[in-house]
Amino acid sequence: MATYSIHDLGRREILMMSAVLAGSGGVLSAKLAAAEAALQRTPGQVLGPFYPLTKLPQTSDLTRVPGRSGRAEGLVLNVMGRVLNLAGEPVRNAKIEVWQTNAHGRYTHPSDPNPAPLDPNFEGSAVLTTDSDGRYRFKTIKPAAYPAGPNNFRPAHIHFQVSGRQDRLVTQMYFEGDPYNATDASLNSAGRKEVLITKLIAPAPQFEPDSKMVIFDMVLSKG
Repeated sequence: MATYSIHDLGRREILMMSAVLAGSGGVLSAKLAAAEAALQRTPGQVLGPFYPLTKLPQTSDLTRVPGRSGRAEGLVLNVMGRVLNLAGEPVRNAKIEVWQTNAHGRYTHPSDPNPAPLDPNFEGSAVLTTDSDGRYRFKTIKPAAYPAGPNNFRPAHIHFQVSGRQDRLVTQMYFEGDPYNATDASLNSAGRKEVLITKLIAPAPQFEPDSKMVIFDMVLSKG
């Protein structure tokens, strides 16, 4: 099974991504136009209690664990985007840490009380580096919602911690249509929460046909 790096994205693929976004509906097009007109810092979110305790692996494919033959359960996502500063300049060589639950809603963390099963083929974390254009890309699976207290569920999300030369951003990426978005305290405490909610779109031709693609740009103050 082939894996992909952000460096595999050439001009043709970037144009293809733009075409996919344009064809996915007026909402995404409006968001893109607004972002280009006046960039604002991406809303911050809490780090959360389940930041990985072990060193994050340097990989762009979270669906497989080195040394194991199996593959993670769940819908495959191709997550990509750019890291920019408020001037619209790419933040090169930014460090991006990502972590999330598996397809059952459980973190690979000893303090997670969720009784949902672990996935032996999914560790759920990685560290990435943006390229010279501020782009990043990784393959993972769609996380699941999980209980966060009596009658309270957190919606599915992926954690991001982005470290540039001058700034650090901790945020979370959510998914459109999640029934728990409307009641989530963390999401709804964020100004401009709509920029944290992403849409699953059809994959570009170089990706697996039964996977989905997600575009998530992040903006730091200075980079």
